Amino acid sequence: MDLDLNVRKDGDHSVLEVAGEIDVYTAPKLREQLIELVSDGSYHIVVDLEKVDFLDSTGLGVLVGGLKRVRNHDGSLQLVCTQEKILKIFRITGLTKVFPIHGSVPDAISAPAE
Repeated sequence: MDLDLNVRKDGDHSVLEVAGEIDVYTAPKLREQLIELVSDGSYHIVVDLEKVDFLDSTGLGVLVGGLKRVRNHDGSLQLVCTQEKILKIFRITGLTKVFPIHGSVPDAISAPAE
């Protein structure tokens, strides 16, 4: 399975729609996209994981790295995820305390930056 990334602007947020599997093979593509967004001045990023079928520790590391990058610019990185199998990974790793996780992109965009 490949990884598809689609970026769109919504106000002052960049919405990164991710589809496919985020693993050791595809995570570098996600990392490059996040670095590019921050380099281009996007410091409020919503990562939409609704179409992600699989997420491993490499993918979690990339998301944490992205969060650190935007925080260096007083930005935010919010996740959209309603799939139980993906949410479970964030719960087990304790990352639900690190990432704001929302049920929809509009909810993430309207949420106050943490």
